Amino acid sequence: MTSVDLHERAVAADAAARDSSLAAPSPALRACVVIPAHDEQEYVARCVDALGRQVGVAPEAFEVLLVLDDCHDETEARAREAARAHPRLTLHLMTGPAAGAGAARKAGMDVACRRLHKLDRDNGLIACTDADTTVAPDWLAAQMAAIAAGARAVGGRIELNPEEAAALPPGVLRRRAAAATERMAKIDAAPPDDLPREHWQFSGASMAVTAEAYVAIGGIAAHPALEDEAFERRLQDHGIAIARPLAVRVRTSARIHGRARRGLAHDLALADWLERRSYHGDDYGLDRVRTLREAAGEQGSVSVVLPTREVAGTIGEIVDVLVPLRDLGVIDELLVIDAASADGTAEIAAAHGATVVQESTVLPEHGPARGKGDALWRSLAVTSGELVAFLDADTEDFHERFALGLLGPLLEDPTIRFLKGAFRRPFRIGDRTVPDGGGRVTELVARPLLNLHVPELAGFVQPLAGEFAGRRSLLEALPFPVGYGVEIATLIDALRLAGLDALAQVDLGTRQNRHQSLRALSGMAYAVMVAAERRIHGDAAVALASPGPLALPRDGDLELQQIAVDERPPLQALERAA
Repeated sequence: MTSVDLHERAVAADAAARDSSLAAPSPALRACVVIPAHDEQEYVARCVDALGRQVGVAPEAFEVLLVLDDCHDETEARAREAARAHPRLTLHLMTGPAAGAGAARKAGMDVACRRLHKLDRDNGLIACTDADTTVAPDWLAAQMAAIAAGARAVGGRIELNPEEAAALPPGVLRRRAAAATERMAKIDAAPPDDLPREHWQFSGASMAVTAEAYVAIGGIAAHPALEDEAFERRLQDHGIAIARPLAVRVRTSARIHGRARRGLAHDLALADWLERRSYHGDDYGLDRVRTLREAAGEQGSVSVVLPTREVAGTIGEIVDVLVPLRDLGVIDELLVIDAASADGTAEIAAAHGATVVQESTVLPEHGPARGKGDALWRSLAVTSGELVAFLDADTEDFHERFALGLLGPLLEDPTIRFLKGAFRRPFRIGDRTVPDGGGRVTELVARPLLNLHVPELAGFVQPLAGEFAGRRSLLEALPFPVGYGVEIATLIDALRLAGLDALAQVDLGTRQNRHQSLRALSGMAYAVMVAAERRIHGDAAVALASPGPLALPRDGDLELQQIAVDERPPLQALERAA
């Protein structure tokens, strides 16, 4: 038996215990409405009131199961108060398992199913909505009509609260409409049946099944979130078609701060962030950034840092682009921090006008520098700008937009504390270039990891971009992995320290850099995964996994690569200790 099976059994056992504490169902019961609620004092009264105003169905024919899931506000009191205005409404309060919306919904639906089966109501309705949702007056009657017409599952049409939706950026609603068109096309393309297909939706805000169908598919899974999507798949896997009539209607909150890490509120929040916190480098030309820099005064002082290692072929051109920005006062410091390059990188950079330091001479009490992240961390100790921008030094056809684009939004908006570069990454194979074929570690490791564990960051185009900038106060508060884990680590840590709204990204166009072999990328991916694991599962989990050398089979032998995965503490911690 898997841990998921054991968890679902525990949830079912808890629900059975709660069921026994409820009053016996009315002999006239034909529908149970399940509402999971976690700290929903703002919305729950409207939800209960709407259920008390149902028409076309006798009050004794349905009951409401409100699952209070780890509530610490006035959800219960406000629900009770709303119910008192409808004396004929049957409202049962259940204590949820405090394991997320999915587990709470399952607890309620399991109880609903048992109560209907006690009355031999196989065709009885188990209907769900959410505590931040207001159902239409005929919501229950329309669903019961669909069941009477032969449906075993019903999805309702979900509209956003118009007042809250009006506060969203226009692009959010446009993208939502486009996604709805795509989903509707998939519904239309499905094998035909005799059920209405008048919309595409089936979600926790309005979904229903018969008690018989609920048992047939094994119930709903106790996922912490997105349990409704998994429930829809279960129905499809068991060949149970979903009726989607427009007559079943609800209006749900368009809030962007929801109670679950996934779902509508998360999707709206991410879309809202993309709309407001995505910038374009072409909007920040030299004159505009120069004006912004002058207006910012000392609070806008800028340090640009180039970590280098064997980049003699590109460093001179890059410095040539940046030195005029320093001469014009846009940049205050231009630092090349070199990793003892043997190809003349440091000498070329100095000859072209950059200040050059060797990374291991900075904070030497911490030993030799051990990688790119270590160099970035040490650079904070030898720069003084309030804004610090990091740029990769192996970029071909470097353009001043790379620097200006990173600086412009930070200078313009003091609420932005961390800014990532976004760009297209062509992949060059000999004389052939594959558009957007680069960034293999991003696409195969970083993006799936973030979507799985830190979905708030799923909107970043290039989470591993070496082009990023931030306010010194934030950067000095972050730990820095010494190696290639630095980009994903600083991104996750910045989110947790400053919040998503303090993070932004800027489109810098196209970036062509040198490509590493797949074998070399294995080491990079390893460092990225270790850094992410530390932030997702904690140091103890990483220590238990014992991140030792990376074993790479080669020609019947075994190559062991030592990958730098240690981390430097926040620079602020060193200053306090001193």
